Amino acid sequence: MRDDLVAKIQANPKYHQLKSKRNAFGWVLTVIMLIAYYGYVGVIAFDKELFAQRVGEGVTTLGIPVGFGLIVFTIAITIYYVRRANAEFDSLTDEILKEVK
Repeated sequence: MRDDLVAKIQANPKYHQLKSKRNAFGWVLTVIMLIAYYGYVGVIAFDKELFAQRVGEGVTTLGIPVGFGLIVFTIAITIYYVRRANAEFDSLTDEILKEVK
């Protein structure tokens, strides 16, 4: 019974659409995150003076708010992924399940 259900799901064209949309979206966000993270690390490695600049009169350097921004950016794209998954991917999954049952 379970193998039959899996076969029906895999034969459904909406399942293939779901897989391709979800994979493409995941890869796009992964590449964006890798560029942001490795860009930050690359600046630290190759241009230390840029992030060593002081912000204002205190001891905070530019690297601290940029690093904090990177963390906020990570949280933001995670929220974006979850919202899209809950809206688009979950509804498509529900449609697939209704069709195969």
